Amino acid sequence: MQVKKDTIVEDFHGTMVDDPYRWLEDVNSTDTIEWGKEMGKKCEAYFSQATTQEEDRERLTKLWNYPKYFVTQKVEETLFYQKNNGLQNQATLYKKNADTESVVLDPNTLSDDGTVAMTNFSISGNAKYLAYATSNHGSDWQEIRVREIATGEDLSDHIQHVKFTNVAWLPDSSGFFYSRFPEQGSVAAEDQSNFNKVYFHKLGTLQAGDILIHEQPEDKELAFSPFVTDDETYIGLHVWFGTATENRFYVKEIGSTEPFVRLLDEQDAEYTYITNKGSLFYFQTDLDAPRGRVIAIDLENPDRDNWKEIIAQQEEVIERVKYVSGHFIVVKKQDAHHQVHIFQEDGVYKKEIPLDVIGSLTEMTGKANGTEIYFGMTSFLSPTVVYHYDLMSDKLVVFAETELEIDTSGYVTEQVFYHSKDGTVVPMFLTHQKDIELNGENPVILYGYGGFNISLTPSFNPAILRWLEKGCVYAVANLRGGSEYGEEWHKAGMLENKQNVFDDFIAAGEWLIANQFTKASKLSIMGGSNGGLLVAACMVQRPDLFGAVICRVPVIDMLRYHKFTVGRYWIPEYGNAEKAGDFPFMYAYSPLHNIVEGEKYPPVLIATAESDDRVVPAHAKKFAATLLELADKESTVVLRLEAKAGHGLGKPTSKLIDEWVDFYAFLDRELK
Repeated sequence: MQVKKDTIVEDFHGTMVDDPYRWLEDVNSTDTIEWGKEMGKKCEAYFSQATTQEEDRERLTKLWNYPKYFVTQKVEETLFYQKNNGLQNQATLYKKNADTESVVLDPNTLSDDGTVAMTNFSISGNAKYLAYATSNHGSDWQEIRVREIATGEDLSDHIQHVKFTNVAWLPDSSGFFYSRFPEQGSVAAEDQSNFNKVYFHKLGTLQAGDILIHEQPEDKELAFSPFVTDDETYIGLHVWFGTATENRFYVKEIGSTEPFVRLLDEQDAEYTYITNKGSLFYFQTDLDAPRGRVIAIDLENPDRDNWKEIIAQQEEVIERVKYVSGHFIVVKKQDAHHQVHIFQEDGVYKKEIPLDVIGSLTEMTGKANGTEIYFGMTSFLSPTVVYHYDLMSDKLVVFAETELEIDTSGYVTEQVFYHSKDGTVVPMFLTHQKDIELNGENPVILYGYGGFNISLTPSFNPAILRWLEKGCVYAVANLRGGSEYGEEWHKAGMLENKQNVFDDFIAAGEWLIANQFTKASKLSIMGGSNGGLLVAACMVQRPDLFGAVICRVPVIDMLRYHKFTVGRYWIPEYGNAEKAGDFPFMYAYSPLHNIVEGEKYPPVLIATAESDDRVVPAHAKKFAATLLELADKESTVVLRLEAKAGHGLGKPTSKLIDEWVDFYAFLDRELK
């Protein structure tokens, strides 16, 4: 196949940069479609030679077939929770009164193939209505509908043009606040994800009649998350600029026709509402405290001189805070795993809730005026266990847990610490068989992310059990760029410091080899989205270090990423190559622009999805095309283009299993 090449050359501050595969950015062009079909044929031909797929599919299906419980929330006296019975494509929402369980909404009925997912839901305060958002084929764009819980019937309400929003019910359950973007075609294409506005929707009315609550067209890149305060008196707005950690906070009384009070408008730190007592508002913030603290601000005396510190910065990172029954429930993060502690309302430490697992807290629910919380804990070897804790009785009980098909007692997770290139100590989790032999011959998946203030705390994935069964090692490195050690750890891996992330990951691979867990030819690396950028950059920088690369829905073209869909949201994290100060460090690591002609690269499986409207598939396509052109012809490059799927949002179980079957077929074939 003769591959088309553009003759585009762009001047970046005096550096001339070729972009021969820009035509692949046009997803609807005949050339792109035909090229994609050809890549699909090559992908099919590659996997047709695999010998392990049937066995892996059968085993993965068994491993996936266990009940999956999500954290419960209590509204009035009714419990609401999601549960997947095992192999359902989507989890079902249930309610429970006394001992009677019934289905509220089964998303599996919304499509034949499970590719319509419920991505968010909100129960009205009287437990009468469910507002739920759905996504089609993994798109970030969602639609909101309303269901009457007692009858199971949807009302006529239908909200469109939304993504990344929550639903904030009025106290009387007559309607809700939400945020939305402009209608398709009403603004320029590049502004489709700008000009976010907050509206109020009254039940039983058309969206066209929704009441505009707030807009800020002079700051078109801001986005708003509305909520109603615990005392049901105020509407608050968390105000975001892309993926920047720093945010703003606005507030006003419900029903007021006055503009929002821009209480925190300098965007100088992260501020997250916890609760309020009248005009006294409590926030979790990293202002002057990179590991977090709790402060109180009185709306009637909002000057900074009047702010009061309630809980000071701790040695561990304060991950989240919930207020229940006169206490602050504080989730701390120590070396990338969670602990739950209780503080009194005045900030005095009370106790730790004892947990028997080194893992991650998945979610926590509870009402400010209640006495109980529900929360989930998971680890690399245990799916989510849902706990119930009552502050009055000080009793912790298991509310829901599952027994796996496999006995995991033969495996262990250990945490090690290694030194990066600049001497920074970085933690890494290793999960493997207890009796592993350190002979340098173990196949390894090294997983990483390293960005956007996101921590890789322990999490359960049934697919990894299959890897462990094969006698292999699963390693997760807690790279800079995440929030494992607070905002300083994040900043050490963003913008001009991004190379630190790649150095941390490369050092993790070197440690695994030096400590006889594996060797280069049996060391694979995996990452998705920003993690896809990670593994692509490390593959290009150290092709000798890895035996295989699985690069999922990756960000690849660092010079143009901000021009696609919501890419401009990431500028605070990555920078903008159109700025003279940002271009040098972005160009230095951009995977697309650092492929060396004639270099022998490790086998790479680039997995993307045609419906991905967060990290558009053009990134993966341009990466594959450039590797196929420039890399040594012995280099294996497989592009896996998935239909009816997006960035991963709401991906059905059937597609997840298909994906991991291919991943293992690839690794079984390529790791020598």
